[in-house]
Amino acid sequence: MTTSTPAFPAATILGYPRIGADRELKFALEDFWKDSSTDLPGVARSLRKSRTGTIKALGLEGTGAVPEDFSYYDQVLDILLTAGAVPERFAKEGEVLKDNVETPESPAVLEAQFTIARGEGDRAALEMTKWFDSNYHYLVPEIGPETRIEWTGSPRIGAIEALGEEARPVLVGPVTFLALSKPAESAPESYDPLERLDDLLDVYATYLEKLATAGAKWVQLDEPALVTDRHRTDQDRARLVELAEKAYAKLATDSAPRLAVALTYGHAFDAVDALARTNVGAVIIDTVRGKEPGEAELARWKDALAGRTLGVGVVSGRNIWRNPLDDSLAQLRRIKEGLGDDVQVSVTTSTSLFHVPIDATRETSLDPELVSWLAFADQKIQEVVTLATGLREGDAAIGGQLEEYRAAAESRRKNPGVRVDAVRQRTGSVSEADRTRGEYEARREAQAEALGLPVLPTTTIGSFPQTKEIRRTRAKFRRGELAEQDYIDAMRQEIKDTIERQEKIGLDVLVHGEPERNDMVQYFAEHFDGFAATEHGWVQSYGSRCTRPSILWGDVTRPAPVTVEWSAYAQSLTDHPVKGMLTGPVTIMAWSFVRDDVAPKEVADQLGLALREEISDLEEAGIPIIQVDEPAIRELLPLREEDREQYLSWAVGAFRLATSGAADKTSIHTHLCYSDFATIVDAVDRLGADVTSIEASRSRFKVLPALASHGYQRGLGPGVWDIHSARVPSEEEIEGLLDIAVRELDPRQVWVNPDCGLKTRAWEETTPSAEHLVSAAKKVREKLS
Repeated sequence: MTTSTPAFPAATILGYPRIGADRELKFALEDFWKDSSTDLPGVARSLRKSRTGTIKALGLEGTGAVPEDFSYYDQVLDILLTAGAVPERFAKEGEVLKDNVETPESPAVLEAQFTIARGEGDRAALEMTKWFDSNYHYLVPEIGPETRIEWTGSPRIGAIEALGEEARPVLVGPVTFLALSKPAESAPESYDPLERLDDLLDVYATYLEKLATAGAKWVQLDEPALVTDRHRTDQDRARLVELAEKAYAKLATDSAPRLAVALTYGHAFDAVDALARTNVGAVIIDTVRGKEPGEAELARWKDALAGRTLGVGVVSGRNIWRNPLDDSLAQLRRIKEGLGDDVQVSVTTSTSLFHVPIDATRETSLDPELVSWLAFADQKIQEVVTLATGLREGDAAIGGQLEEYRAAAESRRKNPGVRVDAVRQRTGSVSEADRTRGEYEARREAQAEALGLPVLPTTTIGSFPQTKEIRRTRAKFRRGELAEQDYIDAMRQEIKDTIERQEKIGLDVLVHGEPERNDMVQYFAEHFDGFAATEHGWVQSYGSRCTRPSILWGDVTRPAPVTVEWSAYAQSLTDHPVKGMLTGPVTIMAWSFVRDDVAPKEVADQLGLALREEISDLEEAGIPIIQVDEPAIRELLPLREEDREQYLSWAVGAFRLATSGAADKTSIHTHLCYSDFATIVDAVDRLGADVTSIEASRSRFKVLPALASHGYQRGLGPGVWDIHSARVPSEEEIEGLLDIAVRELDPRQVWVNPDCGLKTRAWEETTPSAEHLVSAAKKVREKLS
């Protein structure tokens, strides 16, 4: 097939949002989970067809120009299912997959898939963690020497048959799939899932053969593991590159569709060299988060890639700002000149566009000037088409688009909210003393006296279930259908009910439950200057979970207190200590679309100063514990070792700027989740929080030995209850985890809490789970005494 396959498209994207313009996939999934007779495959077919039509209408046409990357839940889970590589506890579901190879979208297969993803009863779900340095969460495969790996079918085959050769199947590459896997529980110590590469390649070879039969001319395989040394040493990364060369030497054959291998989320020029020694038809690089190739690289690739394609990811797949067309064209022309005429240069996005919303033109409630600065997925497709046209035909062919971009850039530069001199003066005057708090031992003694808590104090992370009634009340207030005082009264009643529930359950440290908050980041964005909120800017976080990131476009200030009234009211209802709940500067940045015109440190410090003011006001209102959540601090950790210290310096510095003004008797908590904490244990320590709660239940507390060996001395709350699954953990299960905690750490350090906030759970699950948590803590206290 190699010799007859049309050239790789001159303009394309690496993926497209799969949730639907109005979150059709989200609602269909949740309906299916309630009633498996829901026609979920019908919704999937409709979404595939509509998104393909949209992409083509925006200018991406031709063989292989339209990515087919739809997924019911997660792209890593898709490969796990295709390979039948299910953990032993889901053996029954594995048999369902094996028996339904020809019907991969049957209700039985879909139910099996979601059971593996979400867990059931005492069968814990797959661990979930962040996809490289993004806010998307993937499910972590569990691979051992005995894990079954064999072809088990894929719905993508039927999708390609329906969509035709313009569609380009997109798959997670085999090396990345195994590099992101963890050893199965039954695997020997130090087992490496990459040992199963040969078996997995047999599955991929079958997959490619079936895609070819279905009509696919090009197949995209994403190999972002080749750009990172986050999980491995440089030496091990080199091994990944070697394994990739071996893999694609086997997969890139004349009988398979032509392969395009995408190296996204960073740079890996050695991987380009290795892939060029195989028969892959195209290699795609990311020059947004990665580096632009220099003369030396281009000179090598000029011969090595002769007759093939270098895709240049020059349009960001991860931010929402318009592409700097002049700069991108100059970059593309340098690369094209360096490669000569024998290598085709294709214009692409840097990553899939599933990290961004679909269409900026729907944001009619935003300031039109701000909208003119934005590019969501549909606008990014237009930018790719524009750049490809300009590269091929010159500036005259895209003169109108260039002028439009230049006008928008000038408008953004001159807008008075973009730069506020008073804000810059404040950040410029921050000293190291502003980031330094008193000694921990003195703080611990002051807090112990002020709080009077037992060993193994119990608490939650912050939010409690957001019921339909809560959401309906907020929506009515937002639409002007509810008077402000009526809204306040309704929220106060919710807080009162939540406090009473917690007291009845027996928790030691309470929270107000956050009924007034739509989202932990957006809530602060709506109260700080420098932000804007979208109406339709949804992106997928995991499964059916979608978020609507705010847009941080200008210098940040806090016009008035944000959380003080709600926290003070909650504290007035109880004698138990109540935590004030804030979102930290790094997480606000990570879960917003952040401006790209100033250094991240400047943005982080502006947020740190705003939060410092909020903490001061909470203390004055009598709040004894203040939690500043930083679940995303690991998420933004650079993928290359050489870039990490600079990041940690400003990230840790902003947190300390926010919290270091607190009095010794004020207990500062933080929360981190979806992290391989062993990688950043030093950074966790450097934050200096009095208590850190972490996601830990799905990984079975694997972080604790690293923290213990590091000598971590402050309070720690390893999550004992996985709130991302609907299952209720038993009292015995939680007790077993706490036994591990008090064995690895000084019991006086240990706090007892769930993995994360309870916003997405129902009271029917929350109440018994919290009761089990409290009972288990009491039992372990008795053992200790």
